[in-house]
Amino acid sequence: MPSQSGHDDGVHVFFQHSSDIWRDFPELVPGALYAEGITAAVGPGAALDARIAAHAERAAARLAGASEGELPEIQAWRRAFTRMGLKPTQYRCASEALLRRFRKEGSLPRLHPLIDLCNAVSVSYAIPVAVFDVSRITSYVEVRHATGDETYLTFGGETEHPPAGEVIFADAEGRAHARRWTNRQSGHSAVRDSTANVLIVAEALHDTAARDVGSLLATLTDELNGLWPVTPKSAILTPDAPRFEFPGQ
Repeated sequence: MPSQSGHDDGVHVFFQHSSDIWRDFPELVPGALYAEGITAAVGPGAALDARIAAHAERAAARLAGASEGELPEIQAWRRAFTRMGLKPTQYRCASEALLRRFRKEGSLPRLHPLIDLCNAVSVSYAIPVAVFDVSRITSYVEVRHATGDETYLTFGGETEHPPAGEVIFADAEGRAHARRWTNRQSGHSAVRDSTANVLIVAEALHDTAARDVGSLLATLTDELNGLWPVTPKSAILTPDAPRFEFPGQ
């Protein structure tokens, strides 16, 4: 299969969802984006600040009319968590957790230019956005049910083993790069100052997910182009075209 990134270096990895996930969540709309050449520094700081502020303003406007739990994007993920046997107010999807913090504190913590941007886009769209350092992925990332043998590294450096049946982001070495689907990412593949090439994933389940995920990917592409000398490639995935390929390292 040709790489959707436009490169042909002979080494490719891929992102996909298992057939079980597509069967159980037919309303799923995933978007994937690959970019290389990311750095821990961007151009003038005001450019990034202005972009983040614009997304925060949109999020604040939506929260002025409804709490995060009332937004259709979040309600769809709450239903999904319930179907997975999780209490949705105990385990929240990443966008709900960010929106909750944003509503309470009025801002989000600043960690790394790319993470700051993706978090801002996530609250703007109320859609979970995950960012992975490609150099920390082995062969592929698949959203699937855990077997119980995978390992998950917390941001605190502790190792956990997701129970069998939990939906995780898993690679070929049995690393779980995210637990409880869109609840929490792993510290193993988190973006750091040395990160250069990234896989960004956005997933939605609400009625207008196809339109909104497409808009989110277009927005991210424009933002990345404005902050780094990159040429992002992206795709909306479907059951008939479930795989997104990109260069490995």
